[in-house]
Amino acid sequence: MFQKTSFTTLIVGVFVVYVLHTCWVMYGIVYTKPCDSPHGDNCISPYLATRPRLQLSIYTAVKPNVDGGHTLIHTEEDFDISTKFERIVNVSLPKKTRSNGTLYALVFVHQSGITPWQDPRQVHLVTQLTTYMVPKPPEVSLITGEQQEEEWGGQQQSSKAPPSPVSHWRTRLTLNIVSDHFLFDQDFLPSDVHRYLKAYKSGRKMVYLPLLFVDELSNRVKDLLEINSSVAELPLTISYDTISLGRLRFWIHMQDAVFSLQQFGFTEKDADEIKGIFVDTNLYFLALTFFVAAFHLLFDFLAFKNDISFWKQKKSMVGMSSKAVLWRCFSTIVIFLYLFDEQTSMLVLLPAGVGSLIEVWKVKKALKIQVFWKGGRPTFMFGKLDESERRTEQYDTLAMQYLSYLLYPLCLGGAAYALVYLRYKSWYSWLINSLVNGVYAFGFLFMLPQLFVNYKFKSVAHLPWKAFMYKAFNTFIDDVFAFIITMPTSHRLACFRDDIVFLVYLYQRWLYPVDKTRVNEYGVSYDEEPKGKAHDD
Repeated sequence: MFQKTSFTTLIVGVFVVYVLHTCWVMYGIVYTKPCDSPHGDNCISPYLATRPRLQLSIYTAVKPNVDGGHTLIHTEEDFDISTKFERIVNVSLPKKTRSNGTLYALVFVHQSGITPWQDPRQVHLVTQLTTYMVPKPPEVSLITGEQQEEEWGGQQQSSKAPPSPVSHWRTRLTLNIVSDHFLFDQDFLPSDVHRYLKAYKSGRKMVYLPLLFVDELSNRVKDLLEINSSVAELPLTISYDTISLGRLRFWIHMQDAVFSLQQFGFTEKDADEIKGIFVDTNLYFLALTFFVAAFHLLFDFLAFKNDISFWKQKKSMVGMSSKAVLWRCFSTIVIFLYLFDEQTSMLVLLPAGVGSLIEVWKVKKALKIQVFWKGGRPTFMFGKLDESERRTEQYDTLAMQYLSYLLYPLCLGGAAYALVYLRYKSWYSWLINSLVNGVYAFGFLFMLPQLFVNYKFKSVAHLPWKAFMYKAFNTFIDDVFAFIITMPTSHRLACFRDDIVFLVYLYQRWLYPVDKTRVNEYGVSYDEEPKGKAHDD
């Protein structure tokens, strides 16, 4: 009565519902219902509509309160809300802050000509100018032992002692004020804006003061400086710009999300990777990033699902390059170890670890390895190859022999250059970096043996084309974002070199039509007679 729904169709349906629900939630964040009757008593009008003379004052203090002990570091008299600016000031550090302490910034917007404490209609926010983070281990030249110079005289810690978090200086302070003269409805006041909104009663109407916002997302790890006890002052870049109400609400939600992740144990570096998605990006591009990333996730899952199905049903290695399978296993493990050595976020590290385990399982299937446990010790047994598989292995070995003449000198030369001219934390770090650079720079060469095997067999019917196509879509998505997302140059080049090899695969697919008499990726032939008893029509 009902047709059986495939698992892929179900996943695509869930994906579509998820995208539509996310769009609705994003619309609810960005859109704010205005007050319908501007002259009604239910409306909250903006204080900025009266064009008051304002002043911006920024103080520092070792405690996050406004009671006393403040030092004025910058003031903007006749502060124009609509004019953006950037100022660089030198901030004196109290002794407590230099002794691994904290320093706060108190930002006031108040009437011009008086102090903030004399103005009952002032608005202010408190934010930290310091944060605690484990310092990056010093890198040394493994040949000469020369250590990399520390900027601002960062404190040296004993290599034997476990690293402990130290106070770092945030070199940027980014401020925003909502420039829209928006009329809020008291019955539909957004909860995210409510904590930033300060209002007073003027006659029968309510008036809200300027919506001041400190952009915490602009504080990146790359801008942090380790505080040294001998440094009396450090530079601070104060940036100001207007912000729309929709962007403010979106930014509030993103900051709350990052703060929640930090409460769950995410480090400053983990949060920084998430911040990098939003900084210096307009809302339209963020929306495009979301949709592309969502499709990237869908194609990743479908490629993973079809790849697992392919190898689970794989019974013969005819036409498949076992060397390419071994290389993929080796390269994924190297990349996982590299990410672990670089203390990459768990969001990236866990998928890389799972991918490494899957590649190890593929090697077990490809080499027909059986594991037997005797007395707590594993015993490995390798399966035998038939005539067609032995012929595939000969072609595979021949291709690797030709490839080794080019690959090995390049990898060894790159490792030797890095050892002489670059600095690393340890010999292990040099080894992992050299291997991962080889994977990124020359990894696509290990896809060539499979092309050579396809050429010798004059067939591509043995390849997992469904998984290939999903991975191809992801590769083209990576190409687009390789231009606009910050990433290492080697990784950016790796996005484009995969395209070349895949285009050759497509050419071979066109050149060698599927032969129905050959076994397909599941080890069966379309022309085989059915083994079961035939049914009468």
